[in-house]
Amino acid sequence: MADRTVTRAHLAESVYQEVGLSRGESAELVESVLEQISSILSNGEKVKISSFGSFNVRMKGERIGRNPKTGEEVTITPRRVVVFRPSHILKHRINSFLGEAAIKRTR
Repeated sequence: MADRTVTRAHLAESVYQEVGLSRGESAELVESVLEQISSILSNGEKVKISSFGSFNVRMKGERIGRNPKTGEEVTITPRRVVVFRPSHILKHRINSFLGEAAIKRTR
């Protein structure tokens, strides 16, 4: 599962199976939630999802970088970036799965 990417279609299918909405309604729901999160972040507000984590926008200042091909110095313009901070519950859940995987490998 480490090389699997979860897409909007995967999320919509999960909603369809778990909640029982039609496939179209499930896709609309996923799209609506993602649009709402994007809109809130675009306004510079924080999105906090209980037991999952929080997303917020941070401003990165202007800095000097290097072109990896030529080594030439270039100015990187200031920009806003989205930062995700996982909740302690999510961290614990991920690490507990890691422990289970290590146990399975030793068997």
